[in-house]
Amino acid sequence: MFLKYVTSIVTASVAACALSTATPAQAEWRKAESDRFVVYSDVGERQLRNFVQDLESYDRVLRFRMGLPGDVPTLRKLPIYLVASSTELAKIRPGAGSTLAGFYSATDEDIFGVAVRDRNVDTLKHEYAHHFMMHNFSYAYPGWFVEGFAEYYATVEIKADRFTVGRFNENRASWLMSAPWMDMKDLLSLRPQQRAANNETYYPLAWLLTHWFMSDPERQKMLSAYLTDVGAGVDSVEAMERATGLTTIRLRDTLRRYATGNLSFQIVTAAIPAAPMTITTLPESAGDLLLLNQRLKLGVPKDARAATAAEVRRMAARHPDDPLALLALGHAELHFGDAVAAEVPLQRLLALQPDHVEALQYLARARMEAVEEIEDPTEIDRLTAEARGFLARAHRLDDLNYITLMLAARNRRSIAGYPNDNDVAVLEQAFALAPQLGEARFALAQALLSQDRNAEAIALLEPLANHPHGSTAAVRSLLARARGEEPPQEDADNAAAEDAGEEAP
Repeated sequence: MFLKYVTSIVTASVAACALSTATPAQAEWRKAESDRFVVYSDVGERQLRNFVQDLESYDRVLRFRMGLPGDVPTLRKLPIYLVASSTELAKIRPGAGSTLAGFYSATDEDIFGVAVRDRNVDTLKHEYAHHFMMHNFSYAYPGWFVEGFAEYYATVEIKADRFTVGRFNENRASWLMSAPWMDMKDLLSLRPQQRAANNETYYPLAWLLTHWFMSDPERQKMLSAYLTDVGAGVDSVEAMERATGLTTIRLRDTLRRYATGNLSFQIVTAAIPAAPMTITTLPESAGDLLLLNQRLKLGVPKDARAATAAEVRRMAARHPDDPLALLALGHAELHFGDAVAAEVPLQRLLALQPDHVEALQYLARARMEAVEEIEDPTEIDRLTAEARGFLARAHRLDDLNYITLMLAARNRRSIAGYPNDNDVAVLEQAFALAPQLGEARFALAQALLSQDRNAEAIALLEPLANHPHGSTAAVRSLLARARGEEPPQEDADNAAAEDAGEEAP
């Protein structure tokens, strides 16, 4: 994590901040596709181009800082939904508060981001930093550094020929200045969602500690030594004291002095090229169904499923024979309505567009979900074979689609001999395409364990177990098994509840 071409070092107090400016919305939905992103929005074409350019520039900055080449193509472009307001965001994530500026989701149906336009974009940059780290630098980082890294790079400011790293978020800074700090031992050992005193300062302190390390070459070496120790299994508090020579009390005092001084930030000269992109106008159905279809991929609470299915039916009826309407209708019926009724719109969509990969995937899901409800071996074999056929067609159309690969592996789980070498190869490819997806890591780790490839399974599971938002009882239990250990009874019980689809206590 070393800088190149630093032209100047600037200081600022924690009283400064930068806000984005607003521009009017447009009613027509567009899709912009660049080298690494696919962005959907109803903004005007100029604003959409600027937004995509900013995303591509931000990715370039991360690659430059991490020593990665900027021209290596990505295997999967990240979809981003740029929405007009919190109300629009709530079409994807009902119940989201009005202060939420965006979010990121990785599921077995999609990996995508959402951002409210004309709002501070730090949230989206924070989430993309997570996405970038998990894809390029998967490691057993401690939770505070996962969040600190994302916070540190979320405030990057980019111009045509330079970028600035190390600025702070005003909200985070105000917590540092006005709130009691959480215990440093808790910061180093706990995840943000774990209960701890004064945990409101988890993110601000994670940012501050990362900033302290990153602002000095000697401290960067300390950080590297600390992360190496933690990755090797050394207790985080012990590793921190060993790397810095500071007890947690002295570290806290050092950070307090650092926070009240002038914090340095770095201005780096580096030409950032214009990003090539194509922009297309979407059909009218996008205004009714584009965001609603994404909601279906997040999962809908049981008490809202019937209403959600009814809403999709109503919206789809406005756009007969429209591909997006048919897809959303089949999707909603399969998950939250009448699974048998899902067949009609999905088959109609395939008749209109025989190369529609998502339609093939949902038809395969329909067979796989039907298998779970029956016991007749002959019928199970028939449905499993039909699912395999749909997935084979989908793979021929797009052989770099992680969803198809994950479904293909899942479709074989009940077959004798699973997992064989080919199953492992399929899961390895799915993981390579979607390392941000916890399910991809977990499924591959399970398969590797069945072949006594424990060290490889451990390497997959440790980043997930340490990740602030990825650790579950099932992950921790499987990791203990891979290490030849007995998982804590609480994790074993909760893992069984998770496997049964129940909420762990």
